[in-house]
Amino acid sequence: MKKKALTSLAAAAAAVLALSACGGGGSAEAGKGEINYWLWDANQLPAYKQCADDFHKANPDITVKVTQRGWDDYWGTLTNGFVAGTAPDVFTDHLGKYPEFIKNKQLLALDDAVKKDNIDTGIYNSGLADLWVGQDGKRYGLPKDWDTIALFYNTKLAADAGVTPEQMANLTWNPQDGGGTYEKTIAHLTVDKNGKRGDEPGFDKNNVALYGLGLNGSGSGQGQTEWSYLTGTTGWTHTDKNPWGKHFNYDDPTFQESIDWFAGLVDKGYMPKLETTVGASMADTLAAGKSVINANGSWMIGQYTGYKDVKVGIAPTPTGVDGKRASMYNGLADSIYAGTKKPEAAIKWVEYLGSAACQDVVAAKAVVFPAIKTSADKAVEAFKAKGVDVTPFSQQVKDGTTFLYPIADNAAKVDGIMKPAMDAVVSGKAKAGSLTQANDQVNALFK
Repeated sequence: MKKKALTSLAAAAAAVLALSACGGGGSAEAGKGEINYWLWDANQLPAYKQCADDFHKANPDITVKVTQRGWDDYWGTLTNGFVAGTAPDVFTDHLGKYPEFIKNKQLLALDDAVKKDNIDTGIYNSGLADLWVGQDGKRYGLPKDWDTIALFYNTKLAADAGVTPEQMANLTWNPQDGGGTYEKTIAHLTVDKNGKRGDEPGFDKNNVALYGLGLNGSGSGQGQTEWSYLTGTTGWTHTDKNPWGKHFNYDDPTFQESIDWFAGLVDKGYMPKLETTVGASMADTLAAGKSVINANGSWMIGQYTGYKDVKVGIAPTPTGVDGKRASMYNGLADSIYAGTKKPEAAIKWVEYLGSAACQDVVAAKAVVFPAIKTSADKAVEAFKAKGVDVTPFSQQVKDGTTFLYPIADNAAKVDGIMKPAMDAVVSGKAKAGSLTQANDQVNALFK
């Protein structure tokens, strides 16, 4: 869509929102002044600054200050802000975080505003709106975007190894039988410092120059970009139900077999050792020619395709044990801090963030897939205009081969148990059978 059209759409929608009720009574000061909005993705900062400017033009009494912080700093500062009463009025929220925020009464419910302002939650991609309704039946966010997983790969290094785009698009995987063509391809793409490939006699796994598969980390208990796209094809699920599961399944033999296979790639020399990934960027490692394939999320498209002189292709995740592909499906939303001094202004801003006026702006920047269905389609076209085919990400949603990021209480405590347990397995200090004990500790949190 042309910039002029986007601007007109943004102004029109903003005008409608400006005239709508803002969701409840309160002092005049609650509906004007400056509000703070936080997000963690630097790639999305320009789009949201434009949204803030457009919103201010339609609502001159409200100014939005947009702040971006890195992932770790973001959550630490936000959590401290809740305690100190200095949290931002509005912030980007995550499915793995918000159950705890609800439990601690740190979020403002949006139900009255959504009803009064006639917000149509049917405009969002399938299921996204429902994800932000807590166990108490109240809504705590309006969807902003969604993401899936695919394989980024260095096209030159793949071609040098004789691996074609067609082969990359039709990989298969299983935890037995040599890991399918996925492991065979990873092995072939791996090269030691003497030029021997991972599937050749004499390969030195202790002196690797190029890894077939990059490593982002152990994945803790979610494995979003690390292994969930594989375990999701085996019939295994993180919890007994999702959302709001109360029993985790890390003791399942099927899961443990898959994780032993995953950790085995490190032992075979096809994937970097876990300790070498600390503080490193997996994407930068690929760009530097030290790994060929990276399983990663759609929010990383801009970074992978933005490296100078490095052509990166995108392939779908492998077909797995059930004969289908799988991808974790995560959706972000914008939430309001319960302690905000300007609830009416914050509600107006969240409604605007959840509208096509803002999400079409985000779509035009080609950085993520907005939550609104029509905006997501525009994002696909925007990526295409930049020469990037994002079908491996969007097709999973169309084919219905996605599964939800695990939404449950006690997320921080679960992570505190599972991260060291998974680190031990991926670093080779323990076998996946040790996850049974960790699973018992996790499930004890729900008794």
